[in-house]
Amino acid sequence: MPRSVNSVASRARRKRVLKQAKGYFGRRKNVWTVAKNAVEKAMSYSYRDRRNKKRTFRALWITRINAGARIHGMSYSTFMGAVKKNNIELNRKVLADLAMNHPEAFEAVVNKVK
Repeated sequence: MPRSVNSVASRARRKRVLKQAKGYFGRRKNVWTVAKNAVEKAMSYSYRDRRNKKRTFRALWITRINAGARIHGMSYSTFMGAVKKNNIELNRKVLADLAMNHPEAFEAVVNKVK
């Protein structure tokens, strides 16, 4: 009995990868072996960077809160310690937004914890 190969599934798999490689430069978009490697690399980067994005944003929020707190004569660590001690349930994302876009509201929070 001859060997049966599932051409339909193979073609579909290749089509799926080539569709994901749409917009890539040169042979990365239309040559199967090159596109397969490019898509695999891109997927590993996207998986990694979905996690890195969370770290990056947290660092940005901390920087903004620190800048806002220093305007009012406090360091970031003393400010955050005072926020926790006074049971203020605002996370870093909200505090950073207040420090950037609503300085009067941030000042009210600073005065509350001082």
